[in-house]
Amino acid sequence: MTKLDQLKRMTTVVADTGDFQAIADYQPQDATTNPSLIYKAAQMPQYRELVEDAVLFGKEQGGSDSLAQARWTMDKLAINFGSEILKIVPGRVSTEIDARLSFDSAATLQRAEGLVKLYEDAGIDPRSRVLFKIASTWEGIRAAEALERQGIHCNLTLLFSFPQAVAAADAGATLISPFVGRILDWYKNADSIAGYPADEDPGVQSVTRIFNYYKRHGYDTVVMGASFRNLEEILELAGCDYLTISPSLLGELASTEGDVPRKLDPEKALSMDIAKFSFDEPSFRWAINEEAMATEKLAEGIRLFAADTRKLEQFAHEVCQNC
Repeated sequence: MTKLDQLKRMTTVVADTGDFQAIADYQPQDATTNPSLIYKAAQMPQYRELVEDAVLFGKEQGGSDSLAQARWTMDKLAINFGSEILKIVPGRVSTEIDARLSFDSAATLQRAEGLVKLYEDAGIDPRSRVLFKIASTWEGIRAAEALERQGIHCNLTLLFSFPQAVAAADAGATLISPFVGRILDWYKNADSIAGYPADEDPGVQSVTRIFNYYKRHGYDTVVMGASFRNLEEILELAGCDYLTISPSLLGELASTEGDVPRKLDPEKALSMDIAKFSFDEPSFRWAINEEAMATEKLAEGIRLFAADTRKLEQFAHEVCQNC
C-alpha cells in the first residue's frame, strides 16, 4: 500500500488547493482554499469562465460603487470555486472570509452570512458542506462563536499557538488549522538552522500538544494540521483528525510505499496528565504577545492573505475589463 492509502486509514486527508484536477487525482474527503490558492488557480485558462462570471456578478450587485463591486466579485469567486470543488469531494470545502476583516467581529459575521446566502442560491447547503475560514484573532474567534450558534461551521485558520487553540475550542469552533510549516519556518530562521528531526519539529510539537489537549478534555473541535513543508511533518502527525496537504506532497505520498505508524492516538491522550486552561480577552492577548512566533506569524499571515486578495481583485478586474 502507498503511504497515502495508509494515512487515509487513520486520518481524514484534505486537499489544500484550488485546482480541481489535482483534487480529483487524489480523491480527498475535503478540500481547503484561501486567497493565495484561488489566485493561482484563477490564472489558469481553464478557470477563466469562473472569474468572468464572478466579475459580471460583482458589477450587477455593486452598481457604480467600485468597492462594492470588488466585494461582490470576491465573494462570488469564492462561491464559484467552492461549488466546483464540492462536485468532486464528498465532504466539505473551506471558504475563506476576507482577511482584511480579521479584527472586526461584526463585519466577519456579516460577510459569512452573505456567503451562506450565495451558497444557498447556488443550490448548496452550506451548513453541511462548507466551513468558513476565519483568522484566529480574538475578534475572529468571537465571530466564529456566533456563527456556530447559527449552525454555520467554521475553520479557524492562521493558528500558531496553544492559546488560540484553547480559545477556539471553548468557542465551539468546528475545526482549527494549525500551520505546521509556517511555525517551522519561524524557528529555523530564529535558530539559524536548516531543520529539525521530525519529532522535534516545532510545528509538529505544537499540533501534537493541541491534539492531546483536545482529546484529554473531551473537545469535539477537529484538529487539521496545515501548511506542510515536507513529508516527514505529515507522517509524524499520522493519526491527527485531519491533515490538509498540497498536491505536490499528496503526489509524494501516493508514489511512496512503506509503513506509516500511528503517531497521534486519542485513546492514549485520555490518560495523559494535561492541565485545563481558559482565556479571556486580556489573558488571550497577553499570551499571544508573550509568544513572538505566534505574534509575528499571525500578523504576517493576515497581511499575506490580504495582499493576495487584492491581487485577485486586480486580476479579476483585468480579465473582464470589457465584460
